[in-house]
Amino acid sequence: MATASVGNFLTELALQRGASPHTIDAYRRDLARLTALAGDVDLAALKPPQLRRGLMSLHARSLAPRSIARTLSAWRSYYAWLARRGAIESNPADGLRPPKRARALPKALGIDQAAALLDRPAPAGDEAPLLLRDAAMFELLYSSGLRLAELVGLDWPGGLDLAQGEVTVTGKRRKTRTVPVGDKARAALQAWLAVRPQLLRGEQAALFLGRNGTRLTPRQVESRLARWAQRQGVGVHVHPHMLRHSFASHVLQSSGDLRAVQEMLGHASIAATQIYTHLDFQHLAKIYDAAHPRAKNK
Repeated sequence: MATASVGNFLTELALQRGASPHTIDAYRRDLARLTALAGDVDLAALKPPQLRRGLMSLHARSLAPRSIARTLSAWRSYYAWLARRGAIESNPADGLRPPKRARALPKALGIDQAAALLDRPAPAGDEAPLLLRDAAMFELLYSSGLRLAELVGLDWPGGLDLAQGEVTVTGKRRKTRTVPVGDKARAALQAWLAVRPQLLRGEQAALFLGRNGTRLTPRQVESRLARWAQRQGVGVHVHPHMLRHSFASHVLQSSGDLRAVQEMLGHASIAATQIYTHLDFQHLAKIYDAAHPRAKNK
């Protein structure tokens, strides 16, 4: 009886819950997998071990973890629907977990790419103040590993101390941290501060100002950086978080000090920072492949 009720479940999804045809088709495919798993056994009779073996078989067939998670979600919804109607006592899909998704590695610039992005002649002309501002923003993002929200939230003088070469920001969970500011970033910031009054309107406290004298928005910074990278011929789309990733990867490559990188990034857990050890290994692997005489066929 439960096997035949799949059609009723899908009808309710469409008519009473307003699910889209795309969603209904996805549920139909996922429940077809359940029906195939059951064979001649009624769906209502399946137990957690059988469902777990079904998930393992999907994994063995190289179905993507995201697809397996969606399939399990469909099974869980179907069994919850049966339980509400008294067809089963408990949901056998509760407590089951899909395989973990592979965590995508953050994209970082190479050291030469970062240099190509940031090394440029002094700007001139009417656009000079804006270009000096942009250079200061991008140098600071890469120098100190700031988040975009932290950058646009900076005030002047606020948390920026050029004499000491450090900046204090408030990040996630209202956690405050102080990180170093490198010499090139300090020089770029000093050049920007010298022309900042040209854009200042009233008593605006924001460190980085737009044409109208107000605080820059995150979207404006993203747009300026994308155009800047294109003009510099970097060859890849660059976004502000990529500069944060590049900061972390390059500092780790040079120092090997994961705890220090964690503190500078403002990560609450070392686990969040360990992703950069994979980036570091990729860097080492490329060097190995290029240098070792028996690593790869040249």
